[in-house]
Amino acid sequence: MEKHRIFTTSFASVYPHYISKAEKKGRTKEEVDTIIYWLTGYNQQALQQLIDHKTDFETFFAEAPEMNQNTSKITGVICGYRVEQIEDKLMQKIRFLDKLIDELAKGKAMEKILRP
Repeated sequence: MEKHRIFTTSFASVYPHYISKAEKKGRTKEEVDTIIYWLTGYNQQALQQLIDHKTDFETFFAEAPEMNQNTSKITGVICGYRVEQIEDKLMQKIRFLDKLIDELAKGKAMEKILRP
């Protein structure tokens, strides 16, 4: 079975789009980074290394220090799919990140995005 194209896409190539999407709606790069840290367990230094090395999404999530235990609380539709029903675990993690960035861009409070 062939891998989905997003799996081999570098995180660094998509990251600026996350920031742009957030900034267009008055949110910040720092908020985008906070979401990434919350979801994956990466810190600023590790995230920058991944960006510098043009790490692909598959490796980005495979090497994540610790996926947040509250990811099961991320629900809703992104790109036409219910994130909680996506069977491929890697695709689900990518869509979780998409969903959180989408919520940020839609003005949702950080306290709600970072599901307690």
